[in-house]
Amino acid sequence: MTGLLVAISASSLTADVLAEATGITVKRAGSWLPYIQESAEQFGFSESVQLAMWLAQCGHESDGFVRLIENLNYSAAGLRRVWPSRFKDDAEAFERQPTKIANRVYANRMGNGPPESGDGWTFRGRGLIQLTGRANYKACGAALKVDLLVAPDLLATAKYAALSAGWFWSTRKLTELGDDVAKVTKRINGGAVGLADRTKRFKRALLTLGE
Repeated sequence: MTGLLVAISASSLTADVLAEATGITVKRAGSWLPYIQESAEQFGFSESVQLAMWLAQCGHESDGFVRLIENLNYSAAGLRRVWPSRFKDDAEAFERQPTKIANRVYANRMGNGPPESGDGWTFRGRGLIQLTGRANYKACGAALKVDLLVAPDLLATAKYAALSAGWFWSTRKLTELGDDVAKVTKRINGGAVGLADRTKRFKRALLTLGE
């Protein structure tokens, strides 16, 4: 794919190009365009492969630039499938209780306190790449000069959903992985969840941005 690498200015993106690259409607692309441009410029997505990979991963994580807050409304079977080590015997007691689920699965990690602190729910996944955990909210907020510990729902607005995704990408050094969708995906979520969809989105975006 290296033959498709071309310099690209985020300011040259249009709603039509963004829509074609991501598979979303032109209307939705238009609403996201200024924030995509701002984040791309701030975090240095200067080549088509970088921007294509970022848009593809953001598109998958947000279900097409729609879902900006993590959905934790799991059934008991879903809990056992997604978190088998955390719900071995008591999944039914947590079924369809998103707050309780978040406070269990995100407790005592990523800077969060114990379940009773409520940190798991307060700092659940938000933004285009589902930023999660008190420590990430604090660090991202410091970088973007907003207090996300006090106002976590800012990450569910288009501006900060996009900027936080750019910040995450930069701090995790995802650009250095180039066009390797599998490696980027693993660094984002630790596995290969949604790899086929992420790959499809990347190929579409690169085809559009590389022309």
